[in-house]
Amino acid sequence: MLRMEIALFLVLAFVAYMYFSADKERTTLHRTFAVLLVTVLVHLLLDGITVYTVNHLHAVPQLLNDAVHRLFLGSMVLVIFLFYQYIAILVEEETGKPRRLDGPAKVFLALAELGNFLLPISYTVTAEGNYSSGPYMLVPYCGVAFYLLLCAGLLAVNWRQIDQKKKRAIGSALLIEVTVCALQGLNHTWLISGMGITLMTLSFYLTLENPDILRAELTEQKMSMLYLKSQVNPHFLYNTLDTIRIQAQLNGDKKVADLLMRLVDFFRLSVKVDRSLVTLDDEMELLEAYMELMCYRYPELQCEYDVDPDLGGALVPNFILQPIVENSLLHGLKNRGYRGEVRISARRTPENRLEIQVSDTGSGFAEGKKAAIDQLLMTYAKQPARLSGNSIGILNVQKRIKLLCGREYGLSYTENEAGGVTAHILLPLEAETA
Repeated sequence: MLRMEIALFLVLAFVAYMYFSADKERTTLHRTFAVLLVTVLVHLLLDGITVYTVNHLHAVPQLLNDAVHRLFLGSMVLVIFLFYQYIAILVEEETGKPRRLDGPAKVFLALAELGNFLLPISYTVTAEGNYSSGPYMLVPYCGVAFYLLLCAGLLAVNWRQIDQKKKRAIGSALLIEVTVCALQGLNHTWLISGMGITLMTLSFYLTLENPDILRAELTEQKMSMLYLKSQVNPHFLYNTLDTIRIQAQLNGDKKVADLLMRLVDFFRLSVKVDRSLVTLDDEMELLEAYMELMCYRYPELQCEYDVDPDLGGALVPNFILQPIVENSLLHGLKNRGYRGEVRISARRTPENRLEIQVSDTGSGFAEGKKAAIDQLLMTYAKQPARLSGNSIGILNVQKRIKLLCGREYGLSYTENEAGGVTAHILLPLEAETA
């Protein structure tokens, strides 16, 4: 029996090595999985120790035997709690609904751990093998049942809103654990609880946390970004060149050279695709070149900047501001004859994050459009790659921010009281290193 625990530990140790040595998203979900992996490894180590001690009751001091058994079952309850936390966070990300059961789940964890170390413990000796028993065994049985019911409830209530792949991962993990618990309950000497926990961990790793899958998704987004950048709106190019041509016909002043230079700057900067992350200064330089051309084309269009100079070295995903500003012009200020203002600001939030805001004085959202945009941005992961359509820019920006920075970051919109809309881009605050 001890051989199985050793094998399970080695398998999970290899998975942990692969997971921690690969680049990962910096999200609450993945941090929870990282803690879960470490806790499962500790649990499997304690599982192997207890398998040995319970079958050598005469050779191992009872105090030591009791201590490792209590630690073993305490870690089991903690592992199942972390499985619940992982599923709850995943469901929250999929549905946007807050986690309302975290409080009761944590209270139950505290009570279960207290009971685990206070309730009497005993051991049953049989010809097939020994196992721990007594009132303290209520703790793992009740703990597993409680958290599995919470997980099943989350899955059932939010079934329609969860991605198919994630539903399968959660469902298969719960089915595995229920099956293993049933077999363990019917055959106490089998001592296979570690197998169920290992299989649950593997089901999440293989379907949701595999770094290769995450890298493949990121590569797909990068390829999409490269294609998009190669398909710069031709109307912008043609109209700008036409504006320059007319100006050149009217007078041969220096402004023509300046406009040509800004146009060259824009295309030179927009095709920099060798890095996924650039400094905020670089991103602002691209945006300023674009807006200078647009403001010249539309004399009643104004642009203001309010960027904290201390944030110039902060790293941001490449080419995210120009699509957002262009969206403000086309869907907000176009209806007003491009008369109005676009304001770009960047500040450090109290949580030490970077927030970039793009605000316009345009016509605002049409009826029902705000809800449609919110839904599009919330369900970004379910949206197929688009190469045409009105929402291609903001969807591409949202996907790249989520993949490069983490799921807690991204793009959102609010309506301004005085008219127009504001795009909010929330990013981690990381400075460029030499």
